[in-house]
Amino acid sequence: MHTIFALATARGKSGVAVIRVSGSQAHDVAQFLAGDLPDPGRFALRKLKDTSGTVLDEALVLRFDAPHSFTGEDVVELQVHGSIAIIRAIEASIAQSGLARYAEPGEFTRRALLNGNLDLAQVEGLSDLIAAETESQRRQAQALFSGALRVFSEECRRDLIRATALIEATIDFADEEVPVDVSPEVGYLIAAVLGRIDEQLKGSAAAERMRHGFEVAIIGPPNAGKSTLINRIAGRDIAITSDIPGTTRDVLEARVDVHGIPVTFLDTAGLREATDPIERIGVERAKERAREADLRVHLIDGADALVDADVGCSVDLVYHTKSDLTGRGLSAVTGDGIDGLLADIARVLSDRVSHASLASHERHRMALFRARDGLTVAQEIFRRGQEGSEILALQLREAVAALDSLIGRVDVEAVLGEIFAQFCIGK
Repeated sequence: MHTIFALATARGKSGVAVIRVSGSQAHDVAQFLAGDLPDPGRFALRKLKDTSGTVLDEALVLRFDAPHSFTGEDVVELQVHGSIAIIRAIEASIAQSGLARYAEPGEFTRRALLNGNLDLAQVEGLSDLIAAETESQRRQAQALFSGALRVFSEECRRDLIRATALIEATIDFADEEVPVDVSPEVGYLIAAVLGRIDEQLKGSAAAERMRHGFEVAIIGPPNAGKSTLINRIAGRDIAITSDIPGTTRDVLEARVDVHGIPVTFLDTAGLREATDPIERIGVERAKERAREADLRVHLIDGADALVDADVGCSVDLVYHTKSDLTGRGLSAVTGDGIDGLLADIARVLSDRVSHASLASHERHRMALFRARDGLTVAQEIFRRGQEGSEILALQLREAVAALDSLIGRVDVEAVLGEIFAQFCIGK
């Protein structure tokens, strides 16, 4: 493969910028710029020069020899001053050398995958880790990046291979008397793996929500203070506020970190029997988003009553508003009670987060469903008796293949393009 290079840190003025070079000619690139290199695994301060001998910058040069690097190839990292002009000059010098080309998005990580330094789930975890905005997202991504899903897959795979071996032994020695009845162990292994897969699937919806962010719909009648509340929570003017009922027509969104949990708040149209056709559309959209939301916060202004029937879903949290006028509940104007509201939302969502599984991507869920379907059929064949041993072994092997796809042992190429399209250049 070609030697590649790219800026591994964000573009723009900064204290330090990192330019990464990976491939068989990575050391040649570094020598072209810096002269002699430090020993493997070491670093040294060097002056970087172009072909005319002009000093471009003084940089810290780090050397990693294959396979002891992120990509598994020879790698050199240049820690330079984060000047836009310096970065451009060094990149131009590398390109002019003809020794390396500019990397494509995610190409460094792709090489780490192809060289066996990362599995597919770890690649997804790394992508999530880079995109993480809250503490819960960071923890979730770190678990995936550290190989937790690989451990799960390998444990299930080991048990299913053991069950398959036992079943195939009965097939191979069908005309002989097998000294030990393997049925109890086979039944136990299938049931145990099914239980672990079901547990992962049960928490997959919460895991995926945590990755993308939970949705909390703020609902209630017109002028209950919904728009004022979302502006207060977001810390900026997301929605237009007015004493005129029906001001909010569309669903407005504000993404907020609530006690380490990613939350998208939805400001919805006031729920009432609207006569204006545009407002009526807004009310219907409000009801639809409220039904789909992970949590609903219903605001009550004075004598207003709940309108569960109009929403068509349960109301999770209820608050009286305008405490600055009524003396009870919360006030989006003064901020009174907002901390309590956010704490209540965090408490409800934290319980869901605690049940989240490792399967945070749709691809994970689909692989687990395939494995479960194969094991469900296998379990039914097993209960019918030994006459279906060949089909039973086949179903177990298919379940193993589905688990292998979790970490990219099979069917890798089909998903690589989609995954690496989300990566930034330099990673």
